[in-house]
Amino acid sequence: MSDPRQNDPGQSDPRQSDLRQDNLNGKRVLITGGGTGVGADLAHGFAARGAEVVICGRREAPLQAVAGAIGARALLADVTDEADVQRLFTEAGRCDIVVANAGASSSAPLAKTSLAEWNAMLAVNLTGVFLTFRQALAQFDGWGRLIAVASTAGLKGYAYVAPYTAAKHGVVGMVKSLALEVAKKPVTVNALCPGFLDTEMTDRSVANIVEKTGMSADDARKTLAATNPQKRLIRPDEVTAAALWLCAPGSEGINGQALAIAGGEV
Repeated sequence: MSDPRQNDPGQSDPRQSDLRQDNLNGKRVLITGGGTGVGADLAHGFAARGAEVVICGRREAPLQAVAGAIGARALLADVTDEADVQRLFTEAGRCDIVVANAGASSSAPLAKTSLAEWNAMLAVNLTGVFLTFRQALAQFDGWGRLIAVASTAGLKGYAYVAPYTAAKHGVVGMVKSLALEVAKKPVTVNALCPGFLDTEMTDRSVANIVEKTGMSADDARKTLAATNPQKRLIRPDEVTAAALWLCAPGSEGINGQALAIAGGEV
């Protein structure tokens, strides 16, 4: 028997309707580290889908540049500071989607890593996510999405970035634990784990390789790209696409996952 909806344009499949509509209208998203790199691309992507976008970071100029381009709000905040994170959420207002993207990386052999360098990497890459997620949970009212931008360093090891890798492994573990805590609510918690990205952070990694090895910038970039079986750097918009999918209808069962965006590296 044919589906009567096929002959009645007024009875469309509700699932298809949900997928067609701009389902982020009326949703507010907070993106930490939203002034550059993946954070800036996320801001553009969510704004294009109709969400009200709030971005934060520690540098005003790049934040204002992104905010001005897409009509977002820009707030200064340090995600490693508990009081600052509380203030951030008060100023942002109730958020439906929170993307913990702020992060930093440094490179050195573990034997030459100071305690201050170790603590700095854990503070921004792990404690910052903890403080951001904790405050987000306190203000969720029903439906919500928590997304951490982690790294393939949260799924495997890389030489000379042990503190960064330890922090990103911690983020993945926290996501898996928190997902179980919220599983009975209309809230999901996931991590996105891109490989080396075509962003400013990778530019700094390239410069570090050049300085320490004498390798050319082009060869250094090719070395990083070679970690991806597709032999390329990951584009920021690939991370944005995954984040948008986690906020769209049909992704409700994706919870506690660490999604590798790495061309098959892990």
